[in-house]
Amino acid sequence: MKFCSNCAGPLDLTIPAGDNLPRHVCSQCGMIHYQNPKIVTGCLPVFEDKVLLCKRAIEPRKGYWTLPAGFMENGESTEEGALRETFEEANAKVEISHLYTQTSIVHVNQVQLIYLATMPVAEYSASAESLEVRLFSEKDIPWEELAFTTIRNALTYYFADRKEDHFPLRSITLRGN
Repeated sequence: MKFCSNCAGPLDLTIPAGDNLPRHVCSQCGMIHYQNPKIVTGCLPVFEDKVLLCKRAIEPRKGYWTLPAGFMENGESTEEGALRETFEEANAKVEISHLYTQTSIVHVNQVQLIYLATMPVAEYSASAESLEVRLFSEKDIPWEELAFTTIRNALTYYFADRKEDHFPLRSITLRGN
């Protein structure tokens, strides 16, 4: 950041009084510009014994498979964002069961929330954000073509937890690649 969104004045990177971290502070109006992690929310949609994956049509990792997920919008809950992203990326309507994985992705300043969800019917299709959308059984998951470590983790946990029919909340921290 170089300029203040409040008055367009120049910003200095400094530790404000009473704080302990460097922040962008406007040298004209004194406004402190906090930068906080972004929230990514999505679903692990399940139909019968298969999971729904989307092949990304956009960067990063275009052409790789992922769960339907994306950045949360202002004015929505994490669940609403997960439902919206699932519909935007896969044209699929799902019913959320519960929060399944919570991943702090420290090196890119993100928190990812993946909800376990069921698909009442196997209706889905590609969208502007997906090249292809498919249901995969465990043996057919394209493990080497998954877009992100977080998606690999969620799917690995899911298939292990399915054997026990117990799906606890998984909390993970990733610090770098």
